[in-house]
Amino acid sequence: MFQWKKTIYKTICLSFLLVITVTVLQRGMAPSHFTQGQQQKDLPPLEPLKTQKRDNAFSITSTFWNSKEKAPGKEETMTAKQAKSWDVTTTNCSANQNLSKVDWFKGLEPNFQQFLLYRHCRYFPMLINHPEKCSGDVYLLIVVKSIITQHDRREAIRRTWGQEKDVDGKRIRTLFLLGTASKEEERANYQKLLDYENHIYGDILQWDFLDTFFNLTLKEVHFLKWLNIYCDNVRFIFKGDDDVFVNPSNILEFLEDKKEGEDLFVGDILYKAKPIRRKENKYYIPSALYNKSNYPPYVGGGGFIMDGPLAKRLHKTSETLELYPIDDVFLGMCLQVLNVAPVGHEGFKTFGIVKNKNSKMNKEPCFFRSVLVVHKLLPPELLQMWDLVHSNLTCSRKLNVL
Repeated sequence: MFQWKKTIYKTICLSFLLVITVTVLQRGMAPSHFTQGQQQKDLPPLEPLKTQKRDNAFSITSTFWNSKEKAPGKEETMTAKQAKSWDVTTTNCSANQNLSKVDWFKGLEPNFQQFLLYRHCRYFPMLINHPEKCSGDVYLLIVVKSIITQHDRREAIRRTWGQEKDVDGKRIRTLFLLGTASKEEERANYQKLLDYENHIYGDILQWDFLDTFFNLTLKEVHFLKWLNIYCDNVRFIFKGDDDVFVNPSNILEFLEDKKEGEDLFVGDILYKAKPIRRKENKYYIPSALYNKSNYPPYVGGGGFIMDGPLAKRLHKTSETLELYPIDDVFLGMCLQVLNVAPVGHEGFKTFGIVKNKNSKMNKEPCFFRSVLVVHKLLPPELLQMWDLVHSNLTCSRKLNVL
């Protein structure tokens, strides 16, 4: 009882501190600080990359790439098999200057130019690490992509589907994957809050690259490398976003009859998806970057399950491919190289229960009780739906999705 009260007290203190700090930050900044910078018309300077990566969220200056200056150092070249701990401590990576001489490159938008110039910079130093999460046998490792400012989403997940526990002797552990704050003026203050959050919960993995849309693929390959180093005995991995509803009981039931060696990779599959060529779309890809008419089959990144041995093979395969700016498509490319077909499952609702966002069915708790993953819910909706699903809910019929 005392430990429970102590945990509640810490949670209340953290929430109070976060509210006060965010309020002070917001009142002390001009409105323009909360908007993204305009895309630049000039190429980024061809200078060494220290600790950060690409995107179009800032003006392109000599400090664009860095969260903090580090003395240039030689990056260690230990292989994944040799590495016993995270072996990247500094990064001294220069732009690929040969690209700037190519005609097709000159016609690309600035953010894609930046991406290509530094695409070969694959790994960055760790800021927060928790290798103890993989000590012993872990049946299910829950891994959640988050960003530094969305502490409310992480807190909601900890209180609901991300709770660490043992079920019938099966250990469930949870981790959140983060980079650094994408806006320089926010970085120092939010980092202090994150350090305090990590001190309380001890469930953060953080690397020294900017948390931006194009860098989601970096988050993917960094986690796979981390898993390969620290996690020898993880049976299954659930990986998803911080705005999804997950039903852990249904996931455990689904995994009961899975045998080792199945190369399990399951979720909501997109078949023959075409690269989007409309420049105003978030997922726009120029043909110079990908000239095929279709992507390989891939699973929506909102939530999917893979087995541990396959994840380690994905790590090795990912290092043979060039990075691609859409993370779930990149994983589909890796699976294609491995000749592993992802498995579709109707319990994964990456786009909601139905694709019409305004449909009442998307708020029906009986559906949430029956599925494995539903995208997309904000913290108040997640907490409310979790309480409804775990209340004395009477449903007229059970959907057989397992």
